[in-house]
Amino acid sequence: MSYRKIPLENFSETLGSTIELSSVVLGGNVVKVSDEFFAQADHLLLVEPAPSLKGQFGPNGALYSGWESRRHNPTYDWCIIKLGTIGTIVGFDVDTAHFNGNEAPEVSVDAMLSSELDVHNLSGAEWTEILPRAPLGPSSRHLFKITETTRFNYVKLNMYPDGGIARFRVYGHVAPVQPTDDSEAFDLAHVFAGGCVVLTSNQHYGVGSNLILPGRGKDMSDGWETKRSRQKGHRDWAIMKLGAPGRLEIAEIDTAHFKGNFPESCELHALNTVNDVPECDSDAWTPIVPRVKLGPHRRHFFQLDTSPEDVFTHVKVTIYPDGGIKRVRIIGTRGASTGQAAATASLAFVDNDEQSVPAVKKVASSMIGKIIPVLPLTPEAFAPYGQVIQAYGDHAAAPPGTKITPANGGTASKFHKLALPRSCYPEEMGATPGLSVYRCSPVTIVDGKVDLAVLERHPYTNQAFIPMGGGGFPGDEAIRQAGNTYLVVVALNGTDDKPDLSTLRAFIASAAQGIMYDTAVWHQPMTVLEKPMDFTCVETQIGNGDKADCEILDLDDGNGVIKLQLPA
Repeated sequence: MSYRKIPLENFSETLGSTIELSSVVLGGNVVKVSDEFFAQADHLLLVEPAPSLKGQFGPNGALYSGWESRRHNPTYDWCIIKLGTIGTIVGFDVDTAHFNGNEAPEVSVDAMLSSELDVHNLSGAEWTEILPRAPLGPSSRHLFKITETTRFNYVKLNMYPDGGIARFRVYGHVAPVQPTDDSEAFDLAHVFAGGCVVLTSNQHYGVGSNLILPGRGKDMSDGWETKRSRQKGHRDWAIMKLGAPGRLEIAEIDTAHFKGNFPESCELHALNTVNDVPECDSDAWTPIVPRVKLGPHRRHFFQLDTSPEDVFTHVKVTIYPDGGIKRVRIIGTRGASTGQAAATASLAFVDNDEQSVPAVKKVASSMIGKIIPVLPLTPEAFAPYGQVIQAYGDHAAAPPGTKITPANGGTASKFHKLALPRSCYPEEMGATPGLSVYRCSPVTIVDGKVDLAVLERHPYTNQAFIPMGGGGFPGDEAIRQAGNTYLVVVALNGTDDKPDLSTLRAFIASAAQGIMYDTAVWHQPMTVLEKPMDFTCVETQIGNGDKADCEILDLDDGNGVIKLQLPA
């Protein structure tokens, strides 16, 4: 097999849309090596560039960040690497950084597809040469492009006759792993599903391909980060080709480790095209998440503005004005739509709050019978509807602008004014503020779903609910084993003075989170899961059951109710 040497400046156009199959982030690892007397072969797969260790010595000699074998090998040295996933191979990066005078003069690469490689007995291993012997130079990167191979999961790096190599990277395309059932939801953008980042506006500090890697990474180095912008209205973007055309339902934007350099906001668009690399500014892009603020060092979950008939091949994430994102997940189902409502994805991880029965409205809607995904509650996603009330162990993860001070002689941290009680009752109504307690019994869950049959609103006041926990001592009235999760379901008011069900969103909150509903926001009565919970309610009210205190709307028109799909 022949190869072509690629200039470093042509890396992006030649290998930029491929996946580093050997990366330790994907699970790549060294399984066998002929000799590593001076420097261990594990260094070959490290993410970070090789640092200089000049002047540092260990028991066996000078230290290097790389793989270095003994001198005077009469044949050659080799290193067997198991790739992070099965894939086809198109190129290599062989870096001899800081090896000068002791670099490997030549290398070749063999490959194999095997589920039962016996590293203790390699005599029967059937290797295929995919890179013939190629010369190397001292302290430099060497890019090699080859014709795309068949699928492999092992490579053997051979160096002739011996010496040192700092880093070794294998580039190619993942053999996708996807559910066999088209109705099963999965992350369509994930690298193991065949997703790839095909274009970015900028990747000054961290490459765009990091966005679709597994896990949440170890620090800012394994995310996508752009340089600082100095122009008003600037934005950056990354385009991902999905592993398969699909119906999209949920997006996750993770800013893990980005605490002072996360984007101010982001938005998502989707596109259906036969082009691998679509135009970034095409009018064909469909908005699926409107511009929304992001927070530091956390996962953000968004229900997508799509219909069951929409099928997309690409997603574009746009950040304002710049900054860093760790991961993007696009949850959906594969294949062309059947015209029927798709099964709603779920993520792997009833007492009314009024004192007497208020007036009840009815509403008919195309939403009846629809399944709404329940997503983890975050301050940013909940912002259009109210505030999330919680503490942060890492103060840098609190929403920007949060005032945090030491309290109680240094034994506590105070998060100031996370939500402010407000009311706008006419004075003659005689409404007063107060604290109430709601003891809520768990709702019925059927096949992982909860019915949403009723929404309510409080036209003249906002309303906070703070979980109170459980425990207590024998003989008191505390809940012995209190629940730790509850639902928060909200919608904005529409032009017809009824809920705009296109804005209906469902969240799951933990007992460490309180919520404040904004004035007149429609919401489901407090709904707890699995076990009973007590809540302190902070509100202003008249207290006589008047419609001014609470208005209820019945969503059940006889054709069924909206279903809330709980996380798996």
